[in-house]
Amino acid sequence: MNGPLDRDTAEKYAACFRALADATRVQIVTLLARAGRPMSVKEIVEAVDVGQSTVSAHLKILSDVRFVLADRRGVSRFYRINEACVDYFPTAADVVMGRPIS
Repeated sequence: MNGPLDRDTAEKYAACFRALADATRVQIVTLLARAGRPMSVKEIVEAVDVGQSTVSAHLKILSDVRFVLADRRGVSRFYRINEACVDYFPTAADVVMGRPIS
């Protein structure tokens, strides 16, 4: 592929990369991916050792780009990794770097 990505695709990828441009958000994503099950906000707070409001703000950012999905159970929300991102994200990195996609 020659030339830059089209603007819409570039903005979509930029939003995804921006969502991972914070160490706490990377911790949350890896925690959920490795857990292999939905986790409550309380569990996430305890694991990453930051305040609940901070975790909630990070989860919103991750949710906005669909890295994580939320399920409501009663008054609680449980978050899980969006499995589609596991396949999508490496492909996005390859596209941005101009590598061939198989």
